[in-house]
Amino acid sequence: MSRSARPVTVLSIIRDCLDALLHPSARYDALTRARHRAFMAPRLLGSLAAFAAFPVYLVLRGAPSAIEVAAFAWLIAPILLSWFLSRTGRYEGAHVLSSLALAGLIMAIAATTGGIESFAAIWLVVVPLEAALSASRRVAAFASVLALSCAGILILVSQLGWLPLDEATATERGVLMAFGVASATLYAAGLAFGAESLARTSVTLLSREEERYRLLARNMSDVISRHQRNGAVQFISPAAEAMLGMPVAQLHGHGLFDRVHVADRPAYLTALSDAARGDVRSVEFRLRREPTGSERGQVDFIWVEMRCRPLDQDLGRDTTREAEVVGVMRDVTDRKVSEQALDQARSAAEGADAAKTRFLATMSHELRTPLNAIIGFSEMIAQEQTLMLGAAQRKEYAELINASGQHLLSVVNGILDMSKMESGNFEIASEPFAPRASLMHCCNLLALKARENGIDLVTDAPQDLPVMTGDPRAFKQIVLNLVANAVKFTERGGQVSVSAAASGSQLTLRISDTGVGIAPDDLKHIGAPFFQCGKTYERRHEGTGLGLSIVKSLVALHLGELTVQSRLGEGTAVTVKLPLVYTPPQAKPAESKIATLTPVFRHEVQDQPALVKKSA
Repeated sequence: MSRSARPVTVLSIIRDCLDALLHPSARYDALTRARHRAFMAPRLLGSLAAFAAFPVYLVLRGAPSAIEVAAFAWLIAPILLSWFLSRTGRYEGAHVLSSLALAGLIMAIAATTGGIESFAAIWLVVVPLEAALSASRRVAAFASVLALSCAGILILVSQLGWLPLDEATATERGVLMAFGVASATLYAAGLAFGAESLARTSVTLLSREEERYRLLARNMSDVISRHQRNGAVQFISPAAEAMLGMPVAQLHGHGLFDRVHVADRPAYLTALSDAARGDVRSVEFRLRREPTGSERGQVDFIWVEMRCRPLDQDLGRDTTREAEVVGVMRDVTDRKVSEQALDQARSAAEGADAAKTRFLATMSHELRTPLNAIIGFSEMIAQEQTLMLGAAQRKEYAELINASGQHLLSVVNGILDMSKMESGNFEIASEPFAPRASLMHCCNLLALKARENGIDLVTDAPQDLPVMTGDPRAFKQIVLNLVANAVKFTERGGQVSVSAAASGSQLTLRISDTGVGIAPDDLKHIGAPFFQCGKTYERRHEGTGLGLSIVKSLVALHLGELTVQSRLGEGTAVTVKLPLVYTPPQAKPAESKIATLTPVFRHEVQDQPALVKKSA
C-alpha cells in the first residue's frame, strides 16, 4: 500500500457505509453531510444493539410479554427513520419523526411501569435534547411541547387511576429507576458529544472557508474593502498596497477617504450611502498614490472604479440599523487615459473640420474677389476698341489688375508659407542684420496706410540696438504682420506703438494699439490657422486669418516667445522675444519644429487676463 493511501479502519468503513446511505442533496455540503451522519449513525447502531441484545434478554428473562415484544420492536424503528432520511433528505422531518418515536416508546413503557413515577419518565427530558441537534427552532419547540404533553398525560392518567398497578417491589423499582437515570444520562452524554462534534465541524469548516476567502482576497488584483455608511474602512485587502504604494493599516478608518481627490469625495460618499440603503452603485474617482523613490513632492493620482453593494441585503433596507458596504475597486487609469486620448483626437478632428470650413469660407472670398477683378478688367482691356477706352482708363485697369494679382499672390504665398511651416519644410536663412533698420523700414511702409486711417503710428527703436543673427526676411514678415494687424483693427483717432529693446541675449519687440480688442471666447483660438474673430458675415475687415499664425510659427522657428494680451474695447499688446543669436536645434525631426514652442504660446495665452488681436 502506498504511503498516500488512507489506512482501512473500522471508523473509515463505517464512514464509507454512511456516505453511501446519504441523500444526494447532502453529499456536496460538508456540514450537512456531518449532520446526516450524526443522525443516522447512533440510530443504526442502537437498532443493531437491540437486535443483538434481544436473544440474550430471552435467555435471561424467558418468554417475553406482549409489551416487551412491542418495546423491542419499537427499538428497531430508528432503522426506518434512517431509511426515510436517506431517501428524502428531509432532515427536519426525520427529527420530528424521531421525537415522535422516542416519545411513543417512553409513553408505552411508562404506562406499564408506574406512569410518571416510572423509570422511563426521565427519558422525556432527552426528547428536546435530541431535537436540538436538528439546528431548527421549529423542531426543538415541537419536541419540547411534545415532551411536556407526554409528562402531563402521565400525570393525569396517574391521578385518575387509569394505569395498571405496578407489582414490582421497592428493590426492583429502585434498580429500574437507577437504570433509567443512567441510561438517560448516557444517551444525553452521547447527544452532547454529538453536538460538540457538529459544532467543531462547523467551526473547522467556517475557519477553512474564511481562510479560503482570505487567500482569494489576498491574491486578487482588485481591491476588496468593507465600509461603514460614512465611508470608514473596516477591512481592505492587501492588493491596496500594490495599488496605492502604502501599508493597508494606514487606509483603515478614514485613511482611504483622505486619499480621495477633493473634487471626487461627494460622489464617493454618495455611492457608499446609496449602497448602505440597499442599492448597487458604481462610481469612478481619483485616489492619491504614494510616490515612489525620491519623488516625494510629486502628487500622483490614479483613476479607480469602485462597485459597492450592501453586505447584508436585508439589513440595507432597515434604516434603524448600521449597514455595512462591500466595495470592489480596480485601477482604470489606462482606460481613462485612452478615453482622454480619444476625446482629444475627437476634438482635434472636429477642429480640423472647423478649420477646413473656415478655410473654404475665407478662401472663397479672398480668391474670388481679386480673380473677378483680374478677369473683368482684362476683358474690358481686350475689348478696348468696342468700349473705346482711353489711355488713362487702360492704365487704371492695368493698375487694378496688377493690384489684384499682387493681393492674390500674397494670399497664395501666405498659404504656402503656412503649409511649409506646419510640415517643417520652412528653413531659416540665418545671417547678421540690423534689426533697427528692418523695423524702421517696415513702419515706414505702413505709415501711409496709418495716416489714411487717421491713426498715429509711434516708433521707439534705440540707435544702439545690437546686430542680431537670424532670418531678416522672417523678421520683417513678423513686424509687418503685427503692425498691419494693429493698424487694421484700430479705429480712427487711435494710436499704434512699436518699440524695440535689447535685454541680455534677447531682443524684445512690443506692438500695442488702442483698437477693438478681442472677445474672451475668441482668445483661446488666437493663432490657429485661418481663424478670424467674430462671425464671417459680421467682419468689417478683409483677411485670410493667417497673419498671426505665420507670426507665431516664425517666432517658434527662431526659438522665441510670443505673448498676447488684450481686453475687449481697450486694445491689444503683442510682445515678441527673439534671441539675438539664432542657434539651430540639433538634429530635431523636421515635423517637430513648429510644435516646439506651440505649447508655450498656448500657456501664455491662457494665463493672461485677455489675449490678442484679430489676425489679418
